[in-house]
Amino acid sequence: MTHRALALLVTLTAVLASPVPAQRRPAAPPARAPFDVVEATIPQLQAALTDGRLTSRELVLLYLARIATYDKQVNATLTVSRTALAEADALDRERAQGKVRGPLHGIPVALKDNIHTTNMPTTGGALAFKDLVPPYEATLTKLLKDAGAIIIAKTVMTELANWVAGSPTPMPSNYSALGGYGLNPYDPRTDPRAGFNDGRPALFTGGSSSGIGTAASFWAASVGTETSGSILSPTNQNMLAGIKPTVGRISRYGVIPITADQDTPGPMARTVEDAAIMLGAMEGAQPDPNDPATKTCTPPPNRDYRPHLRRDALKGARIGIPRASFYEPLAVAGAGRPRGGLDATQAAMMKDVIEILRKEGAVIVDSANIPSIVTTDSSNNFLLWGTCGSIGQRKGHNASCSTVLAYGMKRDFNAWLHSLGNATPIKTLTDLRYFNLQNAPRGAIKYGQSLLDISDEQDTIVDRAKYEADRAKDVELAGTRGIAQVMAEQKLDALLFPGPSSASIAAKPGYPTVLVPFGTIPNAPTPAFPQGFDAKPSPYGVSFTGVACSEPRLIELAYAFEQATKKRVPPPLK
Repeated sequence: MTHRALALLVTLTAVLASPVPAQRRPAAPPARAPFDVVEATIPQLQAALTDGRLTSRELVLLYLARIATYDKQVNATLTVSRTALAEADALDRERAQGKVRGPLHGIPVALKDNIHTTNMPTTGGALAFKDLVPPYEATLTKLLKDAGAIIIAKTVMTELANWVAGSPTPMPSNYSALGGYGLNPYDPRTDPRAGFNDGRPALFTGGSSSGIGTAASFWAASVGTETSGSILSPTNQNMLAGIKPTVGRISRYGVIPITADQDTPGPMARTVEDAAIMLGAMEGAQPDPNDPATKTCTPPPNRDYRPHLRRDALKGARIGIPRASFYEPLAVAGAGRPRGGLDATQAAMMKDVIEILRKEGAVIVDSANIPSIVTTDSSNNFLLWGTCGSIGQRKGHNASCSTVLAYGMKRDFNAWLHSLGNATPIKTLTDLRYFNLQNAPRGAIKYGQSLLDISDEQDTIVDRAKYEADRAKDVELAGTRGIAQVMAEQKLDALLFPGPSSASIAAKPGYPTVLVPFGTIPNAPTPAFPQGFDAKPSPYGVSFTGVACSEPRLIELAYAFEQATKKRVPPPLK
């Protein structure tokens, strides 16, 4: 058992065993049938609380029992709250007095461990921040608590949102120096292949957020963060419904950053309805003065997305199919090989998805190719303009890739460290790199820190012109001449993408996506698993992507599709 797992077990034991002072102890309820939290939705939980079949204290205890029973199989949890039961008691008293704050009143949820909490550490999974308790809460943490949610735990994550180690030794998803390796509950085994058998999962978990505990019903829902795929990927891999919002819809204040240009928190849940409830609670009624980007979108009335849960929303909806590269391989001028495309299983699945949408009344626009993908101008083709993310693309060798993430990490990470005051001795990105080097024997940088290196060599004054040009090109190719252009020309409500494949192109202009589970595909990596290893199938979903602030419409479409299909199944934990 790892030191982290042992500490978690001790915490759980203490929480489960802690007595309730007599003056706070609720009156013993009459005998009731046991409540099963597995796959229970937020409305179902709220109904049980309302009807008196359950108290929030009992609900917390049920989830803690699942964590204690199954977390050793999947390693989903980095920290468990020691105050969850006291918070539940307070919310139970409010309910008894007739005060219910909303649909999240008394509901346990979890946060990715790069989101500030002041009753638990916020570490980003980094050894340097092992005991960091921030001096202030994240805005979204406060909003969730104000809505009555109980923050029961912090989840494992890819260290510092996967901006630590890139090529040539990229960090596996859901690995961190503090948390170790998270495992996928749909096949919670480690990879047996030579060269990959370092503890990483046999079935990809997605990253850098974790959907493991949400899929396993350790809590009702969770909050992840995304810079480019880190909500959509784990949502897809854990058969969840997730919303990657427009950048700025949810405040990033109190979230460990990569870059303010693309970072956003977002909800991960087992149903679209649960994700919509979470999104409303996380969005402020007014812009956050600590995050100017929160002026971008206007919240729905009462910050409530539930009116957009329309079963008939697909009727007449115009859904575009971006065939080139996302469905079918595309020969790109200036590239040595065709780019993208689906394998036979994925293609058959997406054919079924399109047929279902047609039966539900959607107008399928096929093909609705993205102009910057199919252009023959190689200097302005999105597929040939990547993110600088390897040691070979360091300063001086980065003319043909975007430095937005590398530059943003230097600028915004240092600003975040400054906001912590004396809470940590790490004051700059340079300090973190030196700490990691000095603590490499303790496992601080098992896979190196090439991404931190290429970020720290950025000079925020000297390199600003290159960054600004790269940022403009990112938005131009992905947004203006990308998603926005095809949606406007074809008058689309959404683009339909296989799995989380819209992540990279939608992330750069900060556009939203809602992902819904649909089925499974074979887990057949290259090189192959050894003979006799019975690899379980991998979850696979579909994404509805739109332009900025289109979440209400995307939620409508995703909900209607989810209700027409209902493909999610729980993981087979034993």
